[in-house]
Amino acid sequence: MIRAMAVRALVLAAALAATLTPVRGLGEDTKQLPGKARKELPAKATKEVPSELLALFRKKQMPKHSPILMRIFKEEAELEVWKQDATGRFQPLKTYPVCRWSGDIGPKLREGDRQAPEGFYTVTPELMNPNSNYYLAINTGFPNSFDKANNRDGSLLMIHGDCSSSGCYAMTDGQISEIYSLARDSLAGRPSFQVQIYPFRLTAANLARHRTHPQLDFWKMLKVGNDHFEATHLEPKVDVCDRRYVFDVQPPRNPPGPFALDPVGKCPAFVVNPKIARSAQEKQRADEAEYAQLLKDNVSAAPIYSGLDGGMHEVFRERFPGTVIPLAKVMPYASYIPQLPPIPWVDNDGSLASKLFGTAF
Repeated sequence: MIRAMAVRALVLAAALAATLTPVRGLGEDTKQLPGKARKELPAKATKEVPSELLALFRKKQMPKHSPILMRIFKEEAELEVWKQDATGRFQPLKTYPVCRWSGDIGPKLREGDRQAPEGFYTVTPELMNPNSNYYLAINTGFPNSFDKANNRDGSLLMIHGDCSSSGCYAMTDGQISEIYSLARDSLAGRPSFQVQIYPFRLTAANLARHRTHPQLDFWKMLKVGNDHFEATHLEPKVDVCDRRYVFDVQPPRNPPGPFALDPVGKCPAFVVNPKIARSAQEKQRADEAEYAQLLKDNVSAAPIYSGLDGGMHEVFRERFPGTVIPLAKVMPYASYIPQLPPIPWVDNDGSLASKLFGTAF
């Protein structure tokens, strides 16, 4: 009976959603002002880094304007800020619980699919939005060259405030104030910083748990860059060729011709920076052995979801009840995954689905 109710709910949700116009990520309403006006920033965008973080800088020997690197994990609903210390390596500075992200684990594929992106992104000063209606916003830079090479589209996917998301990573206003100030200071005299976005922490256990998911190969590709960073605490150099990510690559000793990486062209002969490769390969071998043992032990596979209405960190669930409503659940051995149209927001308190079905699901 419960399964029948769920199927009826899916059909109704799909029918209603199909009649509505898909929406993009929030935070796109107001862009940076050009020219002289750009200097006239609102006070919220010029706030000093909080004293608690300044104390952490001193403790961890991190210069105030040293580079940062962000990592976002959907399933855990966490955003990490790492900062370069006096040795030139990145160390964890602070982890922020994510207040709201929309869609399901898996990459963003098209405009209006409500998916928040996954991959490796570069934030430049032009992508910092001090005038967002969602307090402050940082554009992730989606679509990047990998997304474009794979015909993925969408626009204005943000990290912003207001705890409301349709394809973005939404924080509280207090959180984005800190994150924005860290990003702003790191960009002083520097062209960009890197944002790494993952479906979950790419451990052997999590990959084994999600081994039946159709995006497993994509996540294993992301794991290579993740491993380079975790093994060295150095920002991975990210390139794209043959429609796939490659990390820390360089020309071989005697290249047969000019070394050029074309996102849609065949990858040229390359080698991985040997100093990085050695450390990363040790980690990868250990993870592969653990993964193989988990499969041998037949560890339970996670259900595959379709049509999820996003997620949030558990610390926010009491504060924002009823905003994460799963619309469908497909067990890992199901023969197909139903495809649902986009389901847009109607307000900041919940989704269309939650208003239709209440708390039944």
